[in-house]
Amino acid sequence: MISKQLILTYLYLFVYILLSSGVILYNKWVLSPKYFNFPFPITLTMIHMGFSGLVAFFLIRVFKVVSPVKMTFEIYATCVIPISAFFASSLWFGNTAYLFISVAFIQMLKALMPVATFVMAVFCGTEKLRSDVFANMLLVSFGVVISSYGEIHFNVVGTVYQVTGIFAEALRLVLTQVLLQKKGLTLNPITSLYYIAPCSFVFLFIPWYLLEMPAMEVSQIQFNIWIFFSNALCALALNFSIFLVLGRTGAVTIRVAGVLKDWILIALSTVIFPESIITKLNIIGYAIALCGVVMYNYLKAKDIRSSQISGESISDRAAKDLKSEKRSSNLYFPDENSNNGLGGKNGRNNGSHLDTNVDEEAPLIPSLKGLLSRTKPS
Repeated sequence: MISKQLILTYLYLFVYILLSSGVILYNKWVLSPKYFNFPFPITLTMIHMGFSGLVAFFLIRVFKVVSPVKMTFEIYATCVIPISAFFASSLWFGNTAYLFISVAFIQMLKALMPVATFVMAVFCGTEKLRSDVFANMLLVSFGVVISSYGEIHFNVVGTVYQVTGIFAEALRLVLTQVLLQKKGLTLNPITSLYYIAPCSFVFLFIPWYLLEMPAMEVSQIQFNIWIFFSNALCALALNFSIFLVLGRTGAVTIRVAGVLKDWILIALSTVIFPESIITKLNIIGYAIALCGVVMYNYLKAKDIRSSQISGESISDRAAKDLKSEKRSSNLYFPDENSNNGLGGKNGRNNGSHLDTNVDEEAPLIPSLKGLLSRTKPS
């Protein structure tokens, strides 16, 4: 008999796939000159950031759903501002790509994300250059090149925008790991939006003022408040759906769901947008790239398991040393089944176990906060 918890988990995964695909298709429909015809990606991104920041403000300051973290000026200046800058850049470039290339081809280019993240991690010193991982990155890149060669409506400008957005996002993820985790700052989805969304809005204002505002003044634009409200609401809901999925599954599961979502999205985009045509070379190249991504995830999961086992062996040795000390002294130590604050469920052993669980997810997704922002609210 299927348990309610399992049904709920699959329901969360279904909602995540539905929202993730829906937001991307919705953005394409809004921005495309052939459909809603609002060719201002920076403006659309600013609407998302403003809406997300406003909702986060009400949840924290008015309804007090969660408490704000202790944010100093030094942490804000050295962590939040640079992360917000690259977050805004990734959203700007990624959304601009919808004006030039198809949703299907964009999803194929997104297979480069592990490559970009690995390159940036090596550059920032958080990852070592390994031959096996490097070989996988070459395989992914080779697959994307084949897929690009097979693209009928290949556009250099759109491809450059998308790839630039991918590398900006990868650098943001690495910075999140390097800056926030070293500061010991823990952000949930609400506090992430509370601090990062307004700062990203400010960064987006500069290119908007220079590039899009003059064009908006002379063009006859459509502004339907319900269209933009529903679009921003879907983007916000996507952030929370990922948080729910991670809470019930893990990084590996959500990556598998992400691959399934990509295939569904590629298929749906060809139906909703008839001008989007997929060739055999597209499929072959994307399949090769996905093989490299899967192998990369396998290697990372293997590294996590080995580090977890080595960590457990160290803990076992420490426990044995502790027991031998207990036998050779008259000091009292609560045993593992004690319910007080020093042992058992609330004590040292549990703390180590929780740390192991957290570390098990971190290498695949540099931080919970990083994933929730990567799945962009735009």
